[in-house]
Amino acid sequence: MYIKKNTPDAQPAHLSQEIEGSVQGHRDGHGFVIRDDGEGDIYIPPNEMRAVLHKDRVRVRIVRQDRRGRPEGRVVEIIERPPQPIIGRLLQESGVWLVAPEDKRYGQDVLIPKGATGAAKPGQVVVVELTEPPALFGQPVGRITEVLGEVDDPGMEIEIAVRKYGVPHEFSEACLAQAKALPDKVRAQDKKRRVDLTDVPLVTIDGEDARDFDDAVYCEPAKVGRGKGWRLLVAIADVSHYVETGSAIDIDAYDRATSVYFPRRVIPMLPEKLSNGLCSLNPEVERLCMVCDMLVTAKGEVHAYQFYPAVMFSHARFTYTEVAAILANTRGPEASKRKDRVKDLLNLHDVYRALLVARQQRGAVDFETTETQIVCDENGRIEKIVPRTRNDAHKLIEEAMLAANVCSADFIAQGGQPGLYRVHEGPTPEKQEILRGYLKAMAVGMSISDDPKPAEFQAIAEATKDRPDAQQIHTMLLRSMQQAIYTPINSGHFGLAFDAYTHFTSPIRRYPDLLVHRVIKAILGKTQYRLPALPTPGEAHAKLAKRLASRVAAPGMKPRKDVKPPSREVQAWEAAGLHCSANERRADEASRDVEAWLKCKYMREHLGEEYSGVVSAATSFGIFVTLDALYVEGLVHITELGGEYFKFDEARQELRGERTGIRYAIGARVRVQVSRVDLDGRKIDFRLVREGEQLTGRALKDKGMAAEGGAARKTGGGRGKRAQAADAAPGAAERSPIKALKASVKKAAASGKHGKGRKPRRG
Repeated sequence: MYIKKNTPDAQPAHLSQEIEGSVQGHRDGHGFVIRDDGEGDIYIPPNEMRAVLHKDRVRVRIVRQDRRGRPEGRVVEIIERPPQPIIGRLLQESGVWLVAPEDKRYGQDVLIPKGATGAAKPGQVVVVELTEPPALFGQPVGRITEVLGEVDDPGMEIEIAVRKYGVPHEFSEACLAQAKALPDKVRAQDKKRRVDLTDVPLVTIDGEDARDFDDAVYCEPAKVGRGKGWRLLVAIADVSHYVETGSAIDIDAYDRATSVYFPRRVIPMLPEKLSNGLCSLNPEVERLCMVCDMLVTAKGEVHAYQFYPAVMFSHARFTYTEVAAILANTRGPEASKRKDRVKDLLNLHDVYRALLVARQQRGAVDFETTETQIVCDENGRIEKIVPRTRNDAHKLIEEAMLAANVCSADFIAQGGQPGLYRVHEGPTPEKQEILRGYLKAMAVGMSISDDPKPAEFQAIAEATKDRPDAQQIHTMLLRSMQQAIYTPINSGHFGLAFDAYTHFTSPIRRYPDLLVHRVIKAILGKTQYRLPALPTPGEAHAKLAKRLASRVAAPGMKPRKDVKPPSREVQAWEAAGLHCSANERRADEASRDVEAWLKCKYMREHLGEEYSGVVSAATSFGIFVTLDALYVEGLVHITELGGEYFKFDEARQELRGERTGIRYAIGARVRVQVSRVDLDGRKIDFRLVREGEQLTGRALKDKGMAAEGGAARKTGGGRGKRAQAADAAPGAAERSPIKALKASVKKAAASGKHGKGRKPRRG
């Protein structure tokens, strides 16, 4: 028998493997390749990152594994360099001009030749176009194409974010010209073949700062079948009448896919003439609308519905606060000003309560979460951050809109035409296992089945609502779910417990709603709606397509032979759904970036101050704490938790001290001091405060260090701390609690232990 000689040069086969993916840079100089095949990320050391940029598409060869078994790669080819601009501040150092990127993931400053600075002045925020790529021994070179202004200019954080995330913020000339040519009001010819609802007292109910009004509602008692019930009308702005398929306005609207909301500013999906004028259901003017006319039973079930185009006249513009006050006291000052509408509001409240009963019987997930609103002054500085309270008026409108959306999905399904559904799938098997392990570790006494239903989640939430760790349990329930997407393949909405659901109620600000309107009109007119030739998908689309690819089938599963591939038409709808879903994520990321920037700037004024707060996430590198008074989240790094070694318990999602047994989990109350703010990195660092501890000297020292936002934080002494800091460094650098939680889930899945998922968007 021959035995093969084991040579020292032999390497495992996977170490010579070449893989394609996208580079994700890191502010500390290293990076990762996000693999196209969805497998684990590949670490790229700083010396390899010198020749590549954040977002580059590359081919890498795995050359070694670190002591944890993580793959490390070497870049063998740059496949594609996206032509994205770089935003940063112009600096002059020793006679050399350079731009320091605002997005620190780029890792390198860009050299600017003397003749390429344009009108920019030192310290200003500029947009740079690369003229020479980076090399192993040379920095990238570029030229300034746009000067945004001074870093402290009001609204600068928004100007940076829209360019950083590639949010379209200027309408094309063709789009603006087409919008300008539209009429200023509803014309006689626009009313043809429409139901006249101008005598029906439809009203709008929105926030105080709303400027575009998508929806109006009206309700009256009605006989439904043999019992009592209500007739509920939901009238939605008929954007599709003015925005024709494939027109210049339509192309721009599709490119944006959604309006993007920032504090004090909105980047609308449609030109202002449409979004705030012709399509907005403003009070006391005629407007074209699409109506979902429903008969609702006393049990809150939609007995029958119909859709039709109409012309309406809004009889009042209410705010949520005003309606809540009227419902609470029908003889109060608010009600006395609106005597003619009080009865209609009471009818709406009655149908809402019936719909709420039906919601509870369906077992829809309904966790109460705290949302915040940033209140800014005229210069764009934060005055305060306040919680958004959801009163009965908010919930009333929400239930009415849900009912209309469900009817829309049912109408499209029965019409037999392709369209976009809003799909929210249940937890993946991986996340189910993680959640089961967590519930068992926390001694909840309840769990989820192999094929869980929304009611199971709601039952656990109800059973644990009075426990001291209720917030932690509810957070875990939410994070075990997936994100909702737009797709022509209906598989229901898990969170809302609907078999079919779509978005019909906001066509002014969401492109999927506009598409749903067009399909409904086509079914009513007995025609077939076909998508126009839409622009090539962008970066966000491509990234989301790769992320969702893993949902289609588990690794190793063979495709079923009896399943027909989707038609070209369905594929076009899938592409549109991906595009809209991806741009929804892009809008969220840009909004969060601006809010994080504003919060950091706000917290610079509170350096050294102490606050009480609640742990909002526990990770291997520390705990994230949300302050009670300010609703701002920051990190207490693991090295600031004390002079002992803390271990991350994936099953319980908590940090535990090995010597003292002290635990830090979601919902734990702590007291912290604001120790450092990094505006460029969007980071806020806290230090744990223990009872009786003197902090004056430390506070002054940290305040001096943090004024520029760039100094390294002192982490304290002790061998255990140093070892733990080194061990936590790769994770700590991620900073984001969501990223940390996703990494925890991946690690748990690989090891068979339990970790944490991510929180989905509602609806």
